[in-house]
Amino acid sequence: MLVVVFSAAWWRQRYTRNAAIVDSVWAASLGGVALIYASFASGEALTRWMVGLGGSVWALRLAAHLRRRNADKPEDARYRKMRDTWGAKANHRMFWLFQLQVAVSMVLSVAFAIPAFRVDRPSAPLLAAACSVWLLSVVGEAIADRQLARFAAQPLNSGAVCEAGLWRYSRHPNYFFECLHWLAYVFLSIGAPFAWLTVIPPLLMALLLTKISGLPMLEQHLTATRPGYASYKRRTSALVPWPPRRE
Repeated sequence: MLVVVFSAAWWRQRYTRNAAIVDSVWAASLGGVALIYASFASGEALTRWMVGLGGSVWALRLAAHLRRRNADKPEDARYRKMRDTWGAKANHRMFWLFQLQVAVSMVLSVAFAIPAFRVDRPSAPLLAAACSVWLLSVVGEAIADRQLARFAAQPLNSGAVCEAGLWRYSRHPNYFFECLHWLAYVFLSIGAPFAWLTVIPPLLMALLLTKISGLPMLEQHLTATRPGYASYKRRTSALVPWPPRRE
């Protein structure tokens, strides 16, 4: 399913010349994967539907936000840089970049699969912990996204660095809550066979966001284009919200 979805997304970007479509497609397709596990796995019913509801609501909110953020705007600087670097081979390499999302999504979907196939119901404390972590992560990410969008919508803030709300305490609070979201399924899996595998998705997401496709590329761009970003970077935690340091 994912191969077909991402191939269709790649085909569309050939005409729009905007590869940012992959961001919202990635989120939405993972929500679909969560619903598939909830519908067809053989585990205990409540746990399966917590997986389906948690995964799909998270995905719907994130996909809608990414779609709004990228609508009617030029291609994201990350993808534009790749396209310029690759030149005539850009479409070919974009195809494999999109297919790489399939592999990433399959690894992340382990977080849905393990609890969806467990035959017994998690204990009440584990259910409460899973719900609490999920709620904190999804609401926190939504607040961070909203604060940044509100800041960016003000003409006077053009070229400025957002230090409003959660962004005062973390340079990337949305990334922090994104990593936290994947921990919710760890609590749903404790006590199930192969539960340790559910630790991989939050670790993979943290690795991707902090070392590969998130912070490195984004911060390089922000440092080069926003005069106050270097100072903000020295004062503010990269990921985990924390009181800012003095210069």
